[in-house]
Amino acid sequence: METESEPYVRLASLRQLHEAMADMNTARSLADTLQTVADGVVSALGYELACVNLVRPDGDLVVAAFSGNPAAEALITGRVGSRESWERRLTMGEQWGDLVFIPHTEGWVLDDDDVPQWYTEGPAPRFEDEWHPSDRLFAPMWAPGAQGGPASGELIGVLSVDRPRNGRRPGAWGREALQMYAFQAAIAISNARLRANMQRALVRLEREQQALRASEESFRQAFEYAPSGMAIAEMGGEQHGRILRTNDALCRLLGRPASAMRRYSFSDLVHPEDIGTLLRTSAEGGRAELRLGRRDGTYVWVSLRNSVVADAADGPRFLLTHVEDIEERKRRELQLAHRASHDSLTGLPNSAELRSRLSARLCRRPQAGHPGAYDSHDAAHGHPVYDAGGHGFDFVPGGADAYDVYDHHVHTVAPEGEQDDGTKGLAVLFCDLDGFKSINDRFGHNAGDAVLIEVARRLSNGVRDGDTVARLGGDEFVILADGLGRADAQDLAVRLRNEIIQPIRAEGRAVRVGASFGIGWAHCGMTADEVLKSADERMYVEKRSRPKQHRRAG
Repeated sequence: METESEPYVRLASLRQLHEAMADMNTARSLADTLQTVADGVVSALGYELACVNLVRPDGDLVVAAFSGNPAAEALITGRVGSRESWERRLTMGEQWGDLVFIPHTEGWVLDDDDVPQWYTEGPAPRFEDEWHPSDRLFAPMWAPGAQGGPASGELIGVLSVDRPRNGRRPGAWGREALQMYAFQAAIAISNARLRANMQRALVRLEREQQALRASEESFRQAFEYAPSGMAIAEMGGEQHGRILRTNDALCRLLGRPASAMRRYSFSDLVHPEDIGTLLRTSAEGGRAELRLGRRDGTYVWVSLRNSVVADAADGPRFLLTHVEDIEERKRRELQLAHRASHDSLTGLPNSAELRSRLSARLCRRPQAGHPGAYDSHDAAHGHPVYDAGGHGFDFVPGGADAYDVYDHHVHTVAPEGEQDDGTKGLAVLFCDLDGFKSINDRFGHNAGDAVLIEVARRLSNGVRDGDTVARLGGDEFVILADGLGRADAQDLAVRLRNEIIQPIRAEGRAVRVGASFGIGWAHCGMTADEVLKSADERMYVEKRSRPKQHRRAG
């Protein structure tokens, strides 16, 4: 483009500029657009070399297109310059509107930065506006609507131009043309990026739709043919929890047809004792083990695992519930728990289970002399008593009431004195068999085991539902009987002794054992071991008080 005196603009120059702008706005891809921008500088603006430096997502600038010199193009295309170096270049030199011109007299300070550049040789300028090989001219490209420099918008890239064909620095028209070209190039690059993003989005959307269709089909098959139960239920609204769809495995597990399942929610099917577990189960990622009712009225143990399913538009949400049959595992767990807490020979609760049940009824009460200590005087007169934390409990004096409420715990209180005062408490009967060792010695351990099994059966039959009969070890048994007075406990011991002394068939012969009972009383403030020790001591007192020949009935 002619720039000597620029008294007028040649029509051919305007036509070339128009064609270059049209080409870069009709390029088919972003890469084509960038190359067309670089080529247009050479073909329409009269420069021998042009480079497009494009801002990357990380802020640095990469040489994205080059025109005018294949050797230089191969040397620097794809190389990256730091944003810091570029910002230094764009803030020094002479500002020609939006252009930045750095004369050779100042450009030497940039020789060591990391901006990719080419070097050309040439003589020193002979006159003032002659172009020097080390002169640098940059045209920043700003996002559309952000012309005016860094303070007003986002930098898209920078056009670098070199070696004007007429050998002179561009005049007013040349500068205006380059600035206008950079403005149009920014629009073309932005549009090309937008088209590329839209094309990628369309391709991605189509792939997502294909994947969604495939996923829906996979889900349908996985749901229908899953070996364990699956159900979809409504989430939210008045119909929350209503079952919408079930697979064959769940229908078979519960013995109910799919049409019937749609009339229920899981809360309708769960065992009444497990409804709290179901309600506490989180809808999102919740898991619970509970019992569901079959059509025949029986229940099966299952594991429920929930997850939330939403449609693509985040519209209606549904609850997907996976139902796994764990009946066999639960049965094994219950068997293991029973074995751990029960005597393997007699089937009675063992020593550990006995202490656990007894400890569950007892608590440590405040000791006298401490703040909030139990005050028997206040309690005897029905006054409220407080512990150190300010928690109160009401004492009910006299009568058959043997308990007071302390921090939501029902206190166990023992009868006082040796006479039956009407107080009912938790009686602990310690039973020791008399003459058992001689049976083992004379007839063997199989006979001894048969005796222990029969004694356990008679003790269990001789107590009320809810009472505990446990085997402490060897030939020692313990009975926990709640709500008994002293006379009741003594009568129970007599009845149980009379049951035990009846003949027992063991190894084909009739044998007899006796029994000594000690009656202790549990009350809060004692430990389980203290209660058992007290009953044990009373049993030995009772055993020693009877003549040896009367300890065994035959």
